[in-house]
Amino acid sequence: MDSTMVTSSSSWGQALLRISPYTFSAIGIAISIGVSVLGAAWGIYITGSSLIGAAIKAPRITSKNLISVIFCEAVAIYGVIVAIILQTKLDSVPKSKIYDPESMRAGYAIFASGIIVGFANLVCGCALSDAQNSTLFVKILVIEIFGSALGLFGVIVGIIMSAQATWPTK
Repeated sequence: MDSTMVTSSSSWGQALLRISPYTFSAIGIAISIGVSVLGAAWGIYITGSSLIGAAIKAPRITSKNLISVIFCEAVAIYGVIVAIILQTKLDSVPKSKIYDPESMRAGYAIFASGIIVGFANLVCGCALSDAQNSTLFVKILVIEIFGSALGLFGVIVGIIMSAQATWPTK
């Protein structure tokens, strides 16, 4: 066996260690806002299309079911707020300390925070996407409130995790 051949597990580990923590931070911030907006868009799409169909049958329920759209818009706002919070966590680090364990921990914390917030808001947006039957409005509203609570829970966990992101001092 040739000694220059590297096993696949060590090459993946080395590849991940050579990626800058700033890259992980930027990806986490992008996932936070991008996936949150995707969840909101999914919820608005489904809710809006069912609202159009329901408004043709019974126009009086249109304003009542707009609450679903407002909840979906809040999901996108959660993602924007957390992305701004995560953006403020980025600090400049000297090149000699960019791969220190403290820098890596800060980058991974921002990355994980962005993933948690993004996917919690994606699930929240998908849970909010139902307003087809006007007789079930109160029951659907309760489900939407629990879905929004799930999105808020993701935001809270993301903010707590981002508190772990401390970059090394100069």
